[in-house]
Amino acid sequence: MTRLTPMNSAFPLVTGIVTATALSGAAVLAVLQSGCDEPGSYHSHDGVVELIGGCLQPGDLPVSPRHPTESRPLGSSDPSLER
Repeated sequence: MTRLTPMNSAFPLVTGIVTATALSGAAVLAVLQSGCDEPGSYHSHDGVVELIGGCLQPGDLPVSPRHPTESRPLGSSDPSLER
């Protein structure tokens, strides 16, 4: 059986702290390098919150085309469902 020593019990803690620090630093670096001078702001009007400004343009967001969905008539072709 493995005995817990201060070295063994502190290793997972130190590893977690180092990993969290590295990921936090990478996130801060990604935000600083994003190249956005005007981050934008949220404004509320008529019960709707809207983002004004920012680095995203409407063309940057993918829009999936809406295809009309086929609607079945109320009478199903399955006789077990018709009663």
